[in-house]
Amino acid sequence: MYRIGVDVGGTNTDAVVMRGDTVLAGVKSPTTEDVMSGVVDAVTRALADSGVETGAVDAVMIGTTHFTNAVVERRHLARTAAVRLCLPAAQCLPPMVDWPDDIREAVGGAYWMAKGGNEFDGRTISDLDMAELDGIAAEIGERGIASVAITSVFSPVSDEMERKAMARLAERLPGVDFTLSSEIGRLGILERENAAIMNASLRALSERTVAAFGRALEKVGLTCRYYITQNDGTLMSREFVQSYPVLTFASGPTNSMRGAAFLSGRSDAIVVDVGGTTTDVGALVKGFPRPASTTVDVGGVRTNFRMPDVFAIGLGGGSIVSGEGGNLRVGPQSVGYRLTEEALIFGGKTLTTSDVAVGLGIAGFGDKSAVAGLDPAHLKAVKARTDEMLLNAVERMRVSPEPIPVLAVGGGSILVPDKVGDLDVIRPDHFSVANAVGAAIGQISGEVDRIFSLEKTTREDALAEARKEATGKAIAAGAAPDSIELLDQEDVPLAYLPGNATRIRLKVVGDMHG
Repeated sequence: MYRIGVDVGGTNTDAVVMRGDTVLAGVKSPTTEDVMSGVVDAVTRALADSGVETGAVDAVMIGTTHFTNAVVERRHLARTAAVRLCLPAAQCLPPMVDWPDDIREAVGGAYWMAKGGNEFDGRTISDLDMAELDGIAAEIGERGIASVAITSVFSPVSDEMERKAMARLAERLPGVDFTLSSEIGRLGILERENAAIMNASLRALSERTVAAFGRALEKVGLTCRYYITQNDGTLMSREFVQSYPVLTFASGPTNSMRGAAFLSGRSDAIVVDVGGTTTDVGALVKGFPRPASTTVDVGGVRTNFRMPDVFAIGLGGGSIVSGEGGNLRVGPQSVGYRLTEEALIFGGKTLTTSDVAVGLGIAGFGDKSAVAGLDPAHLKAVKARTDEMLLNAVERMRVSPEPIPVLAVGGGSILVPDKVGDLDVIRPDHFSVANAVGAAIGQISGEVDRIFSLEKTTREDALAEARKEATGKAIAAGAAPDSIELLDQEDVPLAYLPGNATRIRLKVVGDMHG
């Protein structure tokens, strides 16, 4: 089975062609302003290097930063109506109360609160008022809003109210997109609601982007299935990503970590992925990224859907070096994809970390004579600063004194020394395109995070129900039913809630449906 993995980064677009577990070819191509022509170039070159015909390729997996960038840059976000089912409870903090002003304005800041919601054990706070929902639909229609996010109190316990409200609103608002918070976020109404609103605001961009990827692959001559990588190291079908674009957030670092695990054969390690602009540091547990245990800030908005625990610093192969001595600065500014135009070794006038690596003899690309006149003491001082930045980032991700290895990947990993503190550094084969490898080996996942009352059922039955629900989600996303296996499971008794409540978080993974 031939697969192509693609990862679109801020500096480079990487592509690999794989047959089974073997990497046949890997290339890096500068990311283009329109993104798609960079994808076409990278895939075309990778196919040429591998000698594989387009008709032999079974699937393409793509990792993209499109949706994260849209939120960070406040661009391409659709006006969205937030509908919270909560009254008479949960009204003191309205939707988007903690959002930065500019992003709230970008999505329109429109919200409504209505009767509905559940207690933690599924009991009803208040019944839906259909006349009230009809009034809300009329106001949304008058404003011409085409995307709606519906959030109900404790909807991870029971999503019935969200679904009923969506059905009623959809009758009155034909052609409008709906996002339900119960399908995206975890417990915690504000963060879950934020994730739902953000997802709803990206739905239109998602449809355009996924269609554009399809056109780019057709231009290369590929007519096979293609998937988009999500941030737990697994894949989404193109239909699934059109519905849930937020699940791509942070998929780039995740792809690198999964690729590093695959290429090195190590399932427990610290991964240091050095790109052109940033370095992402994360921890691998059983071959998958360790998930963040707290709320995650995306573009200034707190969310609580699953995200990998990744620490990013402004250090990369294109990082700009300025000042000296006590005023020495490395990053966070970077020349990015203009490295081959602006770095000294490529005839430019900007001193970058790549110039420093070449000047010290660590790397051998570009024109070494262009940096021959630089002060060796200054180069060593820059290298000492980058080593210190990397050590601090790695130590921040360690959770035990065990001497696990550091896996250095990414095009800028020439900056990583042979040891980081007391930890040995491994650079696996094809390390520079590990992110594309991580995309190519992706599996399909399904996840559940719910509170169960063990007064009404046993712990074993609750776990079985959660696994059945997670398996259903994986199959809906494109997994082969007979390949699904349990990846992670935890159940935590909630002593502060009545009714012998326990919170179950469970994830399954399976191979892509053949």
